[in-house]
Amino acid sequence: SSLTCRLIHQDQVNMTSIPDHSDPENERPDMGVLDCRPNAKGQREEDALLENASQSNESDDTSTDQSPVPPAPLKETSFSIGLQVLFPFLLAGFGTVAAGMVLDIVQHWTVFTEVTEVFILVPALLGLKGNLEMTLASRLSTAANIGQMDTAKDMWKMIMGNLALIQVQATVVGFLASIAAVIFGWIPEGNFKMGHAILLCASSVATAFIASLLLGLIMIGVIIASRKVGINPDNVATPIAASLGDLITLALLAGISTGLYKELEFNDYANPMVCAFFVALTPIWVLIARRTPSTREVLYSGWEPVIIAMAISSVGGLILDKTVSNPNFAGMAVFTPVINGVGGNLVAVQASRISTYLHMNALPIAEPDPAPRKCPTPWSSFFGSGVNSRSAKVLFLLVAPGHLVFLYTINSMQGGHTTLTSLFIAFYLAAALLQVVILLYLADWMVNWMWRRGMNPDNFSIPYLTALGDLLGTGFLALCFHILWLIGDRDTDVGD
Repeated sequence: SSLTCRLIHQDQVNMTSIPDHSDPENERPDMGVLDCRPNAKGQREEDALLENASQSNESDDTSTDQSPVPPAPLKETSFSIGLQVLFPFLLAGFGTVAAGMVLDIVQHWTVFTEVTEVFILVPALLGLKGNLEMTLASRLSTAANIGQMDTAKDMWKMIMGNLALIQVQATVVGFLASIAAVIFGWIPEGNFKMGHAILLCASSVATAFIASLLLGLIMIGVIIASRKVGINPDNVATPIAASLGDLITLALLAGISTGLYKELEFNDYANPMVCAFFVALTPIWVLIARRTPSTREVLYSGWEPVIIAMAISSVGGLILDKTVSNPNFAGMAVFTPVINGVGGNLVAVQASRISTYLHMNALPIAEPDPAPRKCPTPWSSFFGSGVNSRSAKVLFLLVAPGHLVFLYTINSMQGGHTTLTSLFIAFYLAAALLQVVILLYLADWMVNWMWRRGMNPDNFSIPYLTALGDLLGTGFLALCFHILWLIGDRDTDVGD
């Protein structure tokens, strides 16, 4: 529409301090006009994003002009990217190590041994940090970078809308994850217990709701603090979302499911009441989320990636359930959150950076050259001249040193049931590197493809990518344990 054209043009004029690698003279207004052609699914989200921007500009033009412009990704060097990502990456990694240690302990608890379907919930609920918290972090990072959170009024409006949105999504996804766990657990065995099904539902919904609320508040604080100290939120928000995400979610799941399992012995009403309470709160969060234009559109059209990602993660959970239930492979539990978490953290950073780059420059959708429409090659994704290729190389180079540090930490804390032989470390690192290479390449292709189709990558790409990270990580790790078992690299202390 003509209004959308004017808003795009207005935003681009307001962002003249951002370098443009296209022809410098008067090309950005033309790009705004080209960007106004009808788009596919998700165009309404872009319009809502622009509506927020226009409201911000109209409400306080002076404050926007005087506020410092955040550093554009184009100005970042490989060293500055690595420096900003390193600390959050290590923090997130130690968070996944702690989650792995917790899973290694709780896998022997009664609720996990008697109701093994709880293992199927683990990747799906841990994946909520990718489906919801990392998506929230990416959305707010983009909003902060393009000036939609410069005034206190706009900032609080954006915060409240996004918090309400993730509570709705967490409740629905938690409920659907429990249904998937029941189905995946019932199909192979043909044994269905109503009490266990309601236990899974109550545990899943309560864990998803409480974890999403806590992590959402932490994310908001991180992004506001990053803006104040001049750090690009894209580099730090998503890894920190994961640093506590796995640990909090897993601890809540173990604690809540154990408590509700004990209640099964005394009454049949506790589990249904817990489930009904959190579901009954959903209409309140829907009303709050509808008040903000950008979250209102996600509320209507943002369910597909979240639900599909949950289903993908549940398949990874089925692999985990069938592998860890075998006493010979009990040692896999401690490493699963680590390999999944590291891969998800790195690809979320890359996807968030590419999305911000596209929002700030609008190059692929407006570029007349058909070359960007072609599927990128692995060479262009990792060895191109652009800032996104540079960040992909930096993130890939963090994988091996990071995992060695995390493996050493697990070993020094005497976690798990697996001796760290050189053969095991070689197989583990090969699995981790292969997982991250695939994810970073898919991020380059997926974010640009979604942008060209008019879909906001902040809402659509990260859930798919982190869910695929869970599936690839769990699958590759299970394959490693099976191969090591076959070739004779076995442990005598398994199950101790």
